[in-house]
Amino acid sequence: MNHLAVERTEVSEFVEASPSKHDALMNGLVIPACPLALTAERQFDERRQRALIRYYAEAGAGGVAICVHTTQFEIRDPAYGLYQPVLEVVADELNQLETKTGQSFYRIAGVCGSTAQAVSEAQAAADLGYDAALLNLGALKGQSVEELLDHCRAIGRTIPIFGFYLQEACGGRNLPFEFWKQLCELPELVGIKIACFNRYQTLDVLRGVAHSGRDDIALYTGNDDNIVADLITPVRFEVEGRLVELQITGGLLGQWAVWTRRAVELVNRCRFIRESGSPVPRDLLRLGAELTDANQAIFDATHGFRGCIPGIHYVLVRQGLLAGDWLLDPEACLSPGQADEIERICHGYAHLTDDNFVRGRLDDWLD
Repeated sequence: MNHLAVERTEVSEFVEASPSKHDALMNGLVIPACPLALTAERQFDERRQRALIRYYAEAGAGGVAICVHTTQFEIRDPAYGLYQPVLEVVADELNQLETKTGQSFYRIAGVCGSTAQAVSEAQAAADLGYDAALLNLGALKGQSVEELLDHCRAIGRTIPIFGFYLQEACGGRNLPFEFWKQLCELPELVGIKIACFNRYQTLDVLRGVAHSGRDDIALYTGNDDNIVADLITPVRFEVEGRLVELQITGGLLGQWAVWTRRAVELVNRCRFIRESGSPVPRDLLRLGAELTDANQAIFDATHGFRGCIPGIHYVLVRQGLLAGDWLLDPEACLSPGQADEIERICHGYAHLTDDNFVRGRLDDWLD
């Protein structure tokens, strides 16, 4: 049985027909963190990259994040020079899809490095019509909170910004409550992706938002190990004698770069539960545990997430969306036993996959 299909009719009634982009972002979107498509020669595969975007769009995703961790940081290496070309191809494909379908897609571009590099990347994204920059602060490990905020302000003068708590195992850094509180005071901040894979740090972010006094910041889970709990759990803080309740409403996730159709069904179901006040069903809690098990395999938690990107590629190759599991770094590959773990998930939790959905449309996406 496909647990996510339960209550599908009721769910659709809660989805707004044509909200503004920020309203849609606040309401909660599925935003896959898009991988990079390469040929066997490790050259940019534009055809497959466009197919991925078409897949996400038809699966029901409300946006795409590109040039982020999942897209491989090496795209910025002058030896490859792929940052601008990838931004351009994804922007062009989204433009065509918007013209064809009338649907708007929220466009997020990852920016990282020194302030000069990040501002340059943000300008490139802004020039191509991206809606926000996802701020990876991993390169600024020694800077103070105030220096980090100055960095964010500089980018915010170019493009709206999306805060990002990236787990340290994937190159992030510790970001305290005070940073999040002050970041939320920047009017350019439109959303936050919480991807620390840590309950304490997740609460630091939410407490910072609560203490900022703002209610227009979109809160997105990037905690691929805790997706369902993040989407259904209200969090409440006392701030100056009043209670402030916050809710993560959407996700910007590497896990959602695969099986995206199921992710859309999940978000709609969680929204229905939140808005209707319905009790949380046991099968949804069970599904949350199954998704965490799936993420353990795909993201290679056993080996400190070393096989995270290869794991995503493995699933997409398995479905035919990518031609091969090639990464820019020829040394990057699945960890020992990781393929067996992913196969265990695919066979044991077939209801998490969207293989039939992909199989019926793949030729059209590759056309």
